[in-house]
Amino acid sequence: MKLGKLENDALERLILRKFHATRKESFGAPRIGMDCAMLDFGDEYIVTSCDPITSADWNHIGALSVHVNCNDAAAGGAEPVGLLVTLLLPPSATEEMIDRIADDLEAAARAANVDILGGHTEVTDAVTRVVTCTTVLAKTPRKAVLCGAKPGDAIVMTKWAGLEGTMLLATDFADRLTDVPASLLASAQGFSQYLSVVPESRIALQNGAHAMHDVTEGGVLGAIWELAAQTQCGAVADRNAIPVREETRAVCAPFGIDPYRLIASGSMLIACPDGERMCRALEAAGIPSAVIGRITDAGFRFSDGSPLDPPGADELYRLFS
Repeated sequence: MKLGKLENDALERLILRKFHATRKESFGAPRIGMDCAMLDFGDEYIVTSCDPITSADWNHIGALSVHVNCNDAAAGGAEPVGLLVTLLLPPSATEEMIDRIADDLEAAARAANVDILGGHTEVTDAVTRVVTCTTVLAKTPRKAVLCGAKPGDAIVMTKWAGLEGTMLLATDFADRLTDVPASLLASAQGFSQYLSVVPESRIALQNGAHAMHDVTEGGVLGAIWELAAQTQCGAVADRNAIPVREETRAVCAPFGIDPYRLIASGSMLIACPDGERMCRALEAAGIPSAVIGRITDAGFRFSDGSPLDPPGADELYRLFS
């Protein structure tokens, strides 16, 4: 099978259709486009999600484990509270690596205002590099639950395409980017400072967001599909309106990577009735943003009429296949 997430049709056919909500506390069964599960505990909902980190160098796997999972909760309109981290280590791992990863987890948790609550550690020959699988626990008041994207909603994007992927390329494949100017490469390596979307989720909730989705595997174009699929809608995307940093284009070009389909943790899509108002609120808080499309009744296309293909394997996996 292809590396990366299962394609949507296989995910639905082989997995999701088999699961049904049977407990009264369950908010609903899992479905495509939904990164979080919700449990009803009275005045508040408990929101939870889990994600692995499989393609990152161990030097920044701790920060990614924290931010990627907190971002899922934030995209669901919830406040992250704590994390459970499973750490799988190859036999080649050293105590120094483990020590550094734990420090990285703690520093990122402090920055995100969450606690590391526990988890599991194991040395296993089932992995050839360090892998984490993290579960976030979050909470949200009942009145704050998002209603979901609606036809006519603007699609607002925060920050830039390919954020996380840019950092990973510039860091893990620097030896293959010798033609990229040193200043651009150093700037790209510093994109780790942008990985959290918790700040923009708070602003979005205060300014009329109907739905949010953090941009992960499959990049911004894949995330548009997933945002709309939450409520069985379609979307029109304006490729020319999608912000891309010069650093991203510089590190993607040598590998023939499409920045629009490159993993972009740190960027959020927001469906809302008034995209310009949302952008003004985000910009006032120092968060770059742009209206990049709109939600429709059905179908996926670009603004020029060409089809917008469904999400596939992330562009980053080209370098691991």
